[in-house]
Amino acid sequence: MQPIPAKLMSDMRSRSMSPADPIVVRIFKQESELEVWKRDRSGRYALLKTYPMCRWSGKLGPKTRNGDRQAPEGFYHVNAGMLNPNSQYHLSFNLGYPNKLEAALGYTGEALMVHGACSSSGCFAMTDEGVAEIYAVAREALKGGQTIFQVQAYPFRMTPRNMAKNRNDPNYSFWQRLKQGYDLFEISRRPPEVGYCGRSYAFAAAGTTGLPTQPLADCPPEMSVADPLIASKQDADERAVDVLFAGGAAMRAHAYSDGGMHPSFRKLLERKGAKDLAKMTSFGAVPVSRPEAALADPHDPKSEK
Repeated sequence: MQPIPAKLMSDMRSRSMSPADPIVVRIFKQESELEVWKRDRSGRYALLKTYPMCRWSGKLGPKTRNGDRQAPEGFYHVNAGMLNPNSQYHLSFNLGYPNKLEAALGYTGEALMVHGACSSSGCFAMTDEGVAEIYAVAREALKGGQTIFQVQAYPFRMTPRNMAKNRNDPNYSFWQRLKQGYDLFEISRRPPEVGYCGRSYAFAAAGTTGLPTQPLADCPPEMSVADPLIASKQDADERAVDVLFAGGAAMRAHAYSDGGMHPSFRKLLERKGAKDLAKMTSFGAVPVSRPEAALADPHDPKSEK
């Protein structure tokens, strides 16, 4: 029941938001950041705060099986029953992996969380201090009447440059589909409706009804395309990706061996070592997971926002 910090409450008031207003969470692996967006009086969502992520595990790409150490990518919905005040990593909330599409595709795994500390085996670790603040914001939004909040988990910020860097990746077509939901939110500033058609996500603008929900069925082509709202952005971005790819941008794509961490925590790890970082990020001094991999894995400080 820790309250929302006074500074964050002040930020909400200055942006015409209240603790009870709904939220959306966006997660970016490559940048090791978690964003909390909140609805303001206009009915649109605005960025409230960006949190550095201390640790995530696996590689860029979706989670498909239990034990692969992959942090998931996709669209998830969290209700009050998925908040865990008794987590062994201070506080946490369950993403609900596998979601309906992932379950239909046969993906396995469970208990994929956003939690405290700096340790991950498929979760997103935000430090105890960070998750306490995120948890409080989520708790108050759910108490205020939001029945579920959407979590959008991405491999990276889905700019043309980042897409071009990763165009040769086998997950590229999956990321193109995720980008449709990403673009809808970027344009409308409202969480998209999420459905699935064939073996892929389908997205529509908030308030749309009748999204397809047949994950393994053959779907009419008109049901599997993105909302017309994003068509022009998609076309412009694809042209930009083609230009960047032709210029050799794909050669700068990253190959993670076991996840990463935000540069701010990487510097602390380099300077203070794993034991001290564990004390700084967890009240119970949970060990930092695979610190050598955290230092070895790549990070692009020039990733676009």
